Amino acid sequence: MSLQDRVVIITGATGALGHVVARQFADQGANLALFSRSGEKLKAMMAELELPTERAIISAVDIGDQQSLQSAISKVVDRFGRLDILIHLVGGWTGGSTVIDTDFDTVAEMLDQHFWTTYQLSRFALPQLLANRWGRLIVISTPFAGRPAAKLGAYSIAKAAQEALLLTLSEELKGSGVTANILRVKTIDVAREKVTAPSAENAFWSTPEEISSAVLYLCTDQAAAINGARLPLYGSY
Repeated sequence: MSLQDRVVIITGATGALGHVVARQFADQGANLALFSRSGEKLKAMMAELELPTERAIISAVDIGDQQSLQSAISKVVDRFGRLDILIHLVGGWTGGSTVIDTDFDTVAEMLDQHFWTTYQLSRFALPQLLANRWGRLIVISTPFAGRPAAKLGAYSIAKAAQEALLLTLSEELKGSGVTANILRVKTIDVAREKVTAPSAENAFWSTPEEISSAVLYLCTDQAAAINGARLPLYGSY
């Protein structure tokens, strides 16, 4: 499962999942482009990874800003000569209100975080992947995109829109050597409670390591036939 010299953008890189994904890809020999809002956190992360400067680049960027995002992706291509993989880990969560009680701004915020960021990343990054005739686009979603629960309307709507975008792209990318896939996660178990304090509730959570391992596999040549998949990492619940 070698990803030697592949060039990968990881958005939300300084989050708990981003740290694990970055480490595992670095261990596989990939070149990293780490995107996050916080320049200080990115610098600290680079120190932790202990990668030579020729193997990594950091960008403190608001991926909701088209101009900044396009500039950041251009810098990645200028540095490494190409782009192979885009792993989009940015996106928050909100809940607790019925659809009737959810204000417009909350829905708009969720759409901005999940759908619009993915749309903009795809528009700017995919031409680079298509030029290679090899590439991977991966997002993290939720089972609530397909089976919404009460009082999770804004989040579920935004994730459903994000998934519709990825599935559309997967159809448009057929035969190009580029794939677009979705990993569905119920809860990211940052504290690894399913290991340290297992319960009926957290049995269906996913640790960052489990998610990262699935991401790694989807980025290998062996996963070339997987396109337009919504892979569940939560079992039954």
